[in-house]
Amino acid sequence: MLNDKDLQHWITKRNVAAKLVYPGVPTPTVPDAARALGVKSEQILKSLVFLCDGQPCLVVAAGEVRISYKKLADHFGMSRRKVKMASPEQALELSGFEVGAMPPFGHEETLTTFVDADSIRGDYAVYYGGGGTKDALLELTLTTLLEVTRASVISLTETVIVKNTEEMS
Repeated sequence: MLNDKDLQHWITKRNVAAKLVYPGVPTPTVPDAARALGVKSEQILKSLVFLCDGQPCLVVAAGEVRISYKKLADHFGMSRRKVKMASPEQALELSGFEVGAMPPFGHEETLTTFVDADSIRGDYAVYYGGGGTKDALLELTLTTLLEVTRASVISLTETVIVKNTEEMS
């Protein structure tokens, strides 16, 4: 299993403009990381491994949004049933990092990567992703994320319809 030291080595070797930060508490979830850093949840990146007709890909989204399996399937021109989130064991095997600590790059194998255009729009100077362990976070810019991952930027967020409760009463 890879960890923060492996990620730091990967960053240093490639001269990537990113750094690891250690907030002093475990940060396995978006709310935990945002709270620990005193930033908005929209600045926290989550890296999720999906299997699309058995082929792995990485989806990077910000905050607590939900990824639309249908939008991912539509992108590949396949049935929604062929898109599955990788199990924690599969994600670890494919990336080398455990779920809750997974960075957007530096994986065991290069994964086709997608950045969610709906949740990551460049609204912030810096973002924070998994840092290789649940005690570390990766600080980086959107420019660095896109340059290093060579990600496709597409809309992958589920549309949530919120009804006005006053209209319902």
